[in-house]
Amino acid sequence: MIGAIARKLFGSSNERRIKSYLPRVAQINALEKELEALSDEELRARTDAFKKQVADGAALDDVLVPAFATCREAAKRTLGQRHFDVQLMGGMILHEGRIAEMKTGEGKTLVATLAVYLNALAGRGVHVVTVNDYLAKRDAEWMGQIYNFLGLRVGVIVHGLTDEQRKQAYDADVTYGTNNELGFDYLRDNMKERLEHMVQRGHIFAIVDEVDSILIDEARTPLIISGGLDDRSDFYNTIDTFIPRLEKSDYEVDEKQRTVTLTEAGMEKMEQMLRGDNLLKGDHLYDVENVSTVHHVNQALRAHKLFQRDKDYIVRNGEVVIIDEFTGRMMPGRRYSEGLHQALEAKEHQPIQPENQTLASITFQNYFRMYEKLAGMTGTAMTEADEFIDIYNLEVIEVPTNMPMVRLDDDDEVYRTAAEKYRAILALIDQCKERGQPVLVGTTSIEKSEQLAEMLRKRGWEQHDFSDPNAFSALYSGDDGASKARVFAILNARYHEQEAYIIGQAGVPGAITIATNMAGRGTDIQLGGNADAIRGPRRSARRWRGSRKRRSRPGDFTCSAPSGTKAGASITSCAAAPAGKAIPAIPSSSSLSKTTSCASSGRTSSIPCCSGLASRRTRQSSTRGSTRRLRRLSRKLRPATSTSARACSSTTT
Repeated sequence: MIGAIARKLFGSSNERRIKSYLPRVAQINALEKELEALSDEELRARTDAFKKQVADGAALDDVLVPAFATCREAAKRTLGQRHFDVQLMGGMILHEGRIAEMKTGEGKTLVATLAVYLNALAGRGVHVVTVNDYLAKRDAEWMGQIYNFLGLRVGVIVHGLTDEQRKQAYDADVTYGTNNELGFDYLRDNMKERLEHMVQRGHIFAIVDEVDSILIDEARTPLIISGGLDDRSDFYNTIDTFIPRLEKSDYEVDEKQRTVTLTEAGMEKMEQMLRGDNLLKGDHLYDVENVSTVHHVNQALRAHKLFQRDKDYIVRNGEVVIIDEFTGRMMPGRRYSEGLHQALEAKEHQPIQPENQTLASITFQNYFRMYEKLAGMTGTAMTEADEFIDIYNLEVIEVPTNMPMVRLDDDDEVYRTAAEKYRAILALIDQCKERGQPVLVGTTSIEKSEQLAEMLRKRGWEQHDFSDPNAFSALYSGDDGASKARVFAILNARYHEQEAYIIGQAGVPGAITIATNMAGRGTDIQLGGNADAIRGPRRSARRWRGSRKRRSRPGDFTCSAPSGTKAGASITSCAAAPAGKAIPAIPSSSSLSKTTSCASSGRTSSIPCCSGLASRRTRQSSTRGSTRRLRRLSRKLRPATSTSARACSSTTT
């Protein structure tokens, strides 16, 4: 009771922390006019001046205000995006080594540039960690324009680089990379025999994007480097032939523990089959002489009964490639240990690679705790705030939105049968298509995404042919043309080469995209589409393709701008327009850093676009009061521009 009264009078600890940043935000804003008058060369020269100050003993906090102001001005000149006041606060939180929780679409990628630029002035290297290679390359090219303009070097670590290329990337002022690549580089460095052969130069400061996914969900995931053993491919193939002969009563499956064990009847049957092929030593399967054989039998059982093709792995070019359970992406070059990968290869009748032994291993939790300063950003961190404090000593601060939250997170819909659920999804897709509304449908596996695609084909839909450069021309012809083109795209591990193209066009009015959780965390889908996305850096990322207008009906969700809207105008959300009114386009000058993102709002797949299939993760009720107070605080920070449009998202399970 007393605590509630104190929070009402003085605000929550989170609100007090946010207010403490306001004086420095005001100081940064005061420098804006002065920096606008500088030439590009004069603005770039400020970086050398800051570096000299830091080298002479000045603390980074001493140059925070002018450095943030410089970075914001560089962003305006290179990207046409201006950091909002709340984004300046987010940058300060990251610089302090804390976690900034920012809502989906609030521009976390741009926020990171502030803390990255400031800490890169020390010349010791800054690592920006993302969840996949696509985001690492995208952010390095996109945000790299700011750093290059200010005289900093940018490197990116992705799969397939040589040691020399990796060393050059780590020697840069700013290095983008995935958590997997950084962890494996550390393991490989520890196996090097000479210091000069190591590629990493230290672990000073890291900003982890989607920090709850990497530091909590995957915290105990081990990274393992293995070495080859003797080739036993014939033995794997022989054991694999025994598994299909077993009946359900011969084994027990524990889905939760991911284990399979033989029953008494199963052991007797397995002993008979092994004895028939002279593979059983002694009288019983579990005699000490048969330890290796039991291990192979158990791994073959797991491969057949626990691991599903197109969900846990994919067969591609004669190889079994693992699919990341958190991102839905393929992980080429990664293999399961202890003979499991060989058992999968035998199951799929693919060439069996030699078995491996563990040479080096580390978990993400232990790796990231080596950094002198660690920070993170995500849209969902408050629910794991206690874990972040206990494990990493990271405080979570919730940053208010720049504008009042207008997205509608509808309740889940639960159906009695899968058939009823799919009928509802198909009906909703048809309705949205008639309205010219882009739809992103989220699925949990490749198998389900293609199952839904097959249902659409039976209803007269066609899949996009990506070999055709004009695949989306019908959608760009306007709402009338879009409603007639019954085409859709699939984004899963089978089509990962076309990912940038599919994501670039997923926001086109009338576009239908079926995706796995590859379209989850960090995926930025621009409403209206982004035709320039496949031709180079995202210089036209927030642009409508021509003017569009359609009559709005009560309750309609439209993705249209009124006639006469200029091509450079920004549309910040797919919105429900009031009856008989068109949605106003927000001028570019007032929404330079507002993004419309389809990033996941939780560890489960969530699609905050116009419509889609998702499962919504609810926030703990204890944070709701604080959230309302933060919204009131955000109104004091937002610019005068406002809109009556209401963003929408549909969730169905």
